[in-house]
Amino acid sequence: MKYPNIIRGEFISRPNRFIAQVNIKGRNETVHVKNTGRCKELLIPGSEVWLTAPGTPGRKTLYDLVAVKKSNGRLINIDSQAPNKAVLEWLKPCDNIKITPEYTYGSSRIDFFLERVQSEGNTEKILMEVKGCTLENDGIGYFPDAPTIRGIKHIHELIGAAREGYTAILAFVIQMDGIREVHPNIATHPEFGTAIDEARKSNVNIVFFTCHVAPDELLITGESEKGRFFEKKPGKKL
Repeated sequence: MKYPNIIRGEFISRPNRFIAQVNIKGRNETVHVKNTGRCKELLIPGSEVWLTAPGTPGRKTLYDLVAVKKSNGRLINIDSQAPNKAVLEWLKPCDNIKITPEYTYGSSRIDFFLERVQSEGNTEKILMEVKGCTLENDGIGYFPDAPTIRGIKHIHELIGAAREGYTAILAFVIQMDGIREVHPNIATHPEFGTAIDEARKSNVNIVFFTCHVAPDELLITGESEKGRFFEKKPGKKL
């Protein structure tokens, strides 16, 4: 996926989780932060950030903050809406798959319900929940960067779906280059690590989508997992 009207800025402060103060060409602008996570290791005063001006009528802020350059030089996309858009772009060229986004299952909205016709004529039913990873330490991705009760709920829904015969997938979109796996951030949320362990034992598939990130782009480049669920050519740019 690509962003229109990208502009560079310098991060100043984050008064609350929804907005930030950014220096853009010498002027202080209030911008929308498209991520409600902590991002404390990223949004540091003086950091290089990238913003998009979507041009939506009636907005309170002109810009959305979508990417930041970490102190180690790694560019990270922090747009929490981008992973689902990138996954949908990745899935569309797949053969024999019907895609239903925002599918109600149990008491949750799961990101994707997929129906795939198999060679013998049967239909494989797939539930896939997508999580974006923006936290990196020593070349490994971690999730979450803040406690997520909602994330644990989604894992439990996938466990229930796997027991009912669905192919259940928990997919992590790694919103930076060069990282191929994501570990549960048990230091921040031990219960999430416990839920991941339970999911693995319950035949929930854990998939990592590797990405290329540019100031104006988040593009899935591959599927880092021992088995491949989606046979396709790399996703195209929008």
